[in-house]
Amino acid sequence: MAEEYSAKDIVVMEGLDAVRARPGMYIGTTGSKGMHHILWEIVDNSIDEVANGYGDSIEIELFPDNSVSVSDNGRGIPVDLHPKYKIPAVEMVFTILHAGGKFNDKKYNFSGGLHGVGASVANALSSWLNVEVWRDKKKYTEQFHSPLIDGKIKSGIIKTPLKAEPSDRKTTGTRVTFLPDTRVFGAEKYNLETISRHIRELAYLNAGMKISVTKHFDDGTPDIVHAFCYEGGIKDFVLSLNEGKQVMYGEPVFVERKTSECQVSLAFQHTDSYVENIFSFVNNIQTSEGGTHETGFKSALTKVLNDFGRSKGIIKEKQANYLGEDYREGMTAVLSVKMHNVQFEGQTKTKLGNPEAKLMVENALSDVLRDALAKAKKDVIDGIFKKAETAAKARESAAKAKDVARKLNSMTSSALIGKLSGCTGKKAELNELYIVEGDSAGGSAKQGRDRRFQAILPLRGKPLNAEKKRIHDILENDELNTLINALGTGFGKDFDISRLKYGKVIILADADQDGAHIRALLLAFFFRYMRELVLEGHVYIGMPPLYKVADKKGVRYAYDDKELEKLLEEAGRGYTLQRYKGLGEMNPEQLWETTLSPESRTLMRVTIESAAEAEQMVTMLMGDDSKARKDYIFREANFNKTDNFKDIKG
Repeated sequence: MAEEYSAKDIVVMEGLDAVRARPGMYIGTTGSKGMHHILWEIVDNSIDEVANGYGDSIEIELFPDNSVSVSDNGRGIPVDLHPKYKIPAVEMVFTILHAGGKFNDKKYNFSGGLHGVGASVANALSSWLNVEVWRDKKKYTEQFHSPLIDGKIKSGIIKTPLKAEPSDRKTTGTRVTFLPDTRVFGAEKYNLETISRHIRELAYLNAGMKISVTKHFDDGTPDIVHAFCYEGGIKDFVLSLNEGKQVMYGEPVFVERKTSECQVSLAFQHTDSYVENIFSFVNNIQTSEGGTHETGFKSALTKVLNDFGRSKGIIKEKQANYLGEDYREGMTAVLSVKMHNVQFEGQTKTKLGNPEAKLMVENALSDVLRDALAKAKKDVIDGIFKKAETAAKARESAAKAKDVARKLNSMTSSALIGKLSGCTGKKAELNELYIVEGDSAGGSAKQGRDRRFQAILPLRGKPLNAEKKRIHDILENDELNTLINALGTGFGKDFDISRLKYGKVIILADADQDGAHIRALLLAFFFRYMRELVLEGHVYIGMPPLYKVADKKGVRYAYDDKELEKLLEEAGRGYTLQRYKGLGEMNPEQLWETTLSPESRTLMRVTIESAAEAEQMVTMLMGDDSKARKDYIFREANFNKTDNFKDIKG
């Protein structure tokens, strides 16, 4: 008999309890990324103050107990009683979802916050949170906490009501200090480098803003301070992104336009590379999937440059106009738009959806771009149009490559016989493609896999370095050719993720220098020509074991030196240790048990926290600046000191 279902079964979450019950709905994950997300919510509130002209400095402090504070010299959160709810405004901000000043365009011209949930979510997911406000020559403080009451956690309730005391501080401002709750985030800790990378980007986007992060130690170790301030704003951003690249002219082009509808800032500079790199932001939020503002920028750029080229005789009378892709080849551009009523597509805020933004940005940029070109130095004009000319010639001569591409798209699976071993599964989202280094390992993987959902593509030799090649070179490379067809998505501007044949694309290479190089080459290709594949979380690194330990208890595997030490301690005496030099040393059963089986394998998902950081990393590792690459390797690489291990007995 079915159970009765009535009104008494409906549960109403009071206050912030809903946030703690379903934190993933608000911060995505309760791992490290989610914990950093609640910090970004508080930082964004301070950024919005600065971006709207009410302050110029923000300070983040990390403490030994993993608590963190964010201070600014903005106006200070209002503390007077709300006329309707009759409670202090600052209390509303931290205890009521969808409460905040960002719904009022008169108080915040532009805001990254959409729903007014940031401060309250941070409070709900913290053990405690303290807020200090300096206004009206007074210091106001209020404390919140999440205690256990009658066996249930009460999220973000008031511990100490708002109180005021005289203050001689000369500036207004707000300081929020909180401790992420271990009952939500476990043992996760704030990472200084992750925070530094994020605030560095924010400093570029807000010219002249001073923002710093300080890590405090309680053992006498000196504090670590990372501080950023860029007077050149996004112009400095472009210069940073182009470090290590050969630029076509000296200084980036920079234009800015403010209207009642929006504020648009653009900086760009051309390099001798073959791909365009556009990094766009809306109200300081990165739009890695672009959107209507990027469309407006591209339209304005193409029209203005063609008109300018015609007026100056650079484009001859009988010559066809250049295409937008010709002008954007090798371009590094940063586009920052600030506007009202932002509409992002999806929960991740990665694509701007406002239809009016295209025309707003196009109109805002057209006039200032014309003025900038009229005043530009000769090397800038020469660099832009010479780059467009060579790109157009390459595009025209690439008709052969496009024919090859069409042939590739029409290829049947029979053309991949001997290379790709497909799977029988019909649901693409459940299928997996292993890209395996070498024929030997590929043979073992083919025998050891589960044919129902696992496909194997062995690599014969190293793929092409896509960072230094044009599209027709890529199409002529056998390894990348086969990979493109196996995935089924096309690539470059023809990439269509809806045609992806595999939910997981797993790179499986040896744990040595050659394997690392192959991983880097494949990731560079995905980043340049199939970026959405990475952005949507389809790319993984397979983690084969480094060691096999056999003793009277059986066979166990270690994936790093730390795990090996633990296994050897447990084994005591009488064990056999094997150091795997490559995947080919494992038989099919071992490869399944350690690396292929979803029950026991270890996979590392490849993610992009910041497209700008990824751009700089790819340029450094795959570009022409060997000194920068060598410096990075010696500074960051974890060289394995146990390469000389052979099969030994303990």
